[in-house]
Amino acid sequence: MTARTPQRQEVIDLISPVITAAGYDLDDLSVTAAGRRSLIRVSVDSDHGIDLDAVATISRTISDVLDDDTGAGGAAFAGPYVLEVSSPGVDRPLTEPRHWRRAIGRLVTVQLAEQQLTGRVVAVDGAEVLIEVAGEQRSLPMTALGPGRVQVEFSRPGEPDQLGADDEADDDEAGADEADDEADEDDQEEA
Repeated sequence: MTARTPQRQEVIDLISPVITAAGYDLDDLSVTAAGRRSLIRVSVDSDHGIDLDAVATISRTISDVLDDDTGAGGAAFAGPYVLEVSSPGVDRPLTEPRHWRRAIGRLVTVQLAEQQLTGRVVAVDGAEVLIEVAGEQRSLPMTALGPGRVQVEFSRPGEPDQLGADDEADDDEAGADEADDEADEDDQEEA
């Protein structure tokens, strides 16, 4: 008997409830044949992001669900599979209202009709996205927007340069330590 590759919708039906119960969203899923195994790639996210510990926990939970499945026609996964669980990368297109909501404060590029806009997402309200473009806020209907892309910023405008602030604090501490050392040396010379 040859193992069959499970269908995408079968996997979605099985794992969506456990992902939702854990407080996360199923962002994307793909199922492909990989030799004798099925390769199941799952992407999960939440409004607060997801850390590596949560990814590991969700991965074990999904694996348990897939291993325990005995669907109507018998085991949906009659053969071995490889499970990959991750969070969506920064290059994930913004297509759903939750994607746009999670991008509030981020710089994005988006296609609007024949025009490409680059601006900062200010707010998301129902079916509209408020984007600040060149100092002007524009309320745009989500249905008019193409897939948006978050732009990588190494430091955001208005945020202090964390490295610079830490360096200054270190310099202040080093200066205080040097002054203490000099005072100690003066005390020793007087004695």
